[in-house]
Amino acid sequence: MIPQGLMLTVPEALAAVRDRASPLPPRRGWLTKSLGQVLAEDVIADIDLPPFDKAVVDGFAVRSVDVNGPAPVRLRVVEEIYAGQVPTRRVGPGEASAIMTGAPLPDGADAVVMVEKTQCPEPGIVLLSGPIEPGQNRLVRGRELRAGDIVMPRGVVLDAAKLGVMASVGFGTVMVRPRPIVAVVATGDELVPFHKSPGPGQIRNSNTVLLAALAEEHGAMVRPMPIAPDRPEALRDAFRKALEGDELSPGRADILLISGGVSAGKRDLVPEALEALGIGCIFHKVKVKPGKPLWFGVGPDRDGGPPALVFGLPGNPVSGLVSFLLFVRPALAILAGIEEESNLSVPLASPYHHLDDRDTYRPARLVASPDGTGLRVEPLTWAGSSDLRGVGTSDGFAIFPSGERIYQKDEQIGFLSLRPSRSPLRHSYSTWPPGEGPQRTAH
Repeated sequence: MIPQGLMLTVPEALAAVRDRASPLPPRRGWLTKSLGQVLAEDVIADIDLPPFDKAVVDGFAVRSVDVNGPAPVRLRVVEEIYAGQVPTRRVGPGEASAIMTGAPLPDGADAVVMVEKTQCPEPGIVLLSGPIEPGQNRLVRGRELRAGDIVMPRGVVLDAAKLGVMASVGFGTVMVRPRPIVAVVATGDELVPFHKSPGPGQIRNSNTVLLAALAEEHGAMVRPMPIAPDRPEALRDAFRKALEGDELSPGRADILLISGGVSAGKRDLVPEALEALGIGCIFHKVKVKPGKPLWFGVGPDRDGGPPALVFGLPGNPVSGLVSFLLFVRPALAILAGIEEESNLSVPLASPYHHLDDRDTYRPARLVASPDGTGLRVEPLTWAGSSDLRGVGTSDGFAIFPSGERIYQKDEQIGFLSLRPSRSPLRHSYSTWPPGEGPQRTAH
C-alpha cells in the first residue's frame, strides 16, 4: 500500500494500477459470440483452403494447350459443373466443361475461360475468342492455407474477418479472454435518476450514464446499479451487490466504478465503506487536474480469477471522465488482454500559457492545419471540472505538465484521446435498475 496521505503523480498512480491488473483467465465460448475479444489460443487449420482446385469465374474449364491456336477455338462441352457438385468427367483434348464460380475443376483442365469470352453457336459446342494462360481463373488447392498452418495466432483481437476465417476451418468454439464486467455505482443524496426532474437541491445522475457508456465503448460488459445514498450501511450494501451481481446481472464484477464520496467532506463515506468490505486502499489522491480525489483499491482474492479493481472516482463529471481515461481504460485493456493505447503527440494550433502545480488535462479538439498536412490541438474554453458540456464538443484533452510555461504555436504536446483508436464491439447495457433507466410508455 502507498503511504497514507502521499499524493502520487500520474505515472506513479498508473504504475500502481498496472501492477495490480492482470489478464482475465481465458474461457471457451461460441465463435459467434467472440467478436471483439482477444484470442487465447493458436487456431490451426484442419483442412487445405480451398480444399480443391476451383473456378473463380463462371465459364468453361479447359486445357490451356487447346486454347492457344487461331481464334475462334471450337471445343465440345462434355459436362456442366455447379458449385457443390463433384466433376464426373475428365476434360480431354478438344473438350471443355461448363463450370460455375466456386465449383471444383475437373481432371485434365488447368484453366477457366470467362463466359463473356465465349459463344455457344449450337448445343454442346463452345467457341473461345482467344488464348488463355495455364492457371488462369483457377484457385489451386491450399492457395489460402494448408492443413496444420496457424490460421490465427493467439493475442489478436477478433474482428468480423478473423471470425470468418476461423469458421472456414471449423472452429465452433474458441478460447478467448472474456470481456471485463464493470459495475457502476453513483453515490449521493442529491442525485435523482437522469430521466426524472430534480427537486430543490437535487441534480440528475449523469455520471452513471457517462461511466457506463465509457466502459461499454471500451469493450466491457456493464452493470449499472441504483443510486447509493450517503449512509455507511447503504453504501456497503450497494458496493457488495455491485461486486457480487444478482439474477438480473450475473457474474462477479472485475472492476467497480464508484462516482462521488471520495473527497474530504463529512459525507464522503466511500473509502470507509470500501475498507469495511475488505477492499484495501492502494492510493488516495493523484497530483492531477481534474481528478485529484481519485481512490483506488483492490478487493479480496476470488476463486477462479483475480480480485476486483475498485476505483472511487470524483463526483464532478469531467474529473471522473479524465480519471477513467487515465486509469480505468488501461486497466480494462490489461484485463481483456488488449494492447494499451498510447497518448498522442500533437502540435498546438496557437500559443498557450499554462500555470498550475498539477498536471492538467484541458478539453481540446483536433483541427486541420492551415496547409492541410496534419492535425493541430486547440484547447477549448472551459468552466472547470463540472463543465461536461464543454467536453462534449472536444476530441480529448490537451496535456500540460505542472508548472508555468508559455507554449508556442506548433510546439508538440501530449493529447489524451476521448475515443478509443480501435473500435471494439459495443454492447447494450445490462438491465437498468428499477427507477434508474428510462421508462417505456404505452402508445
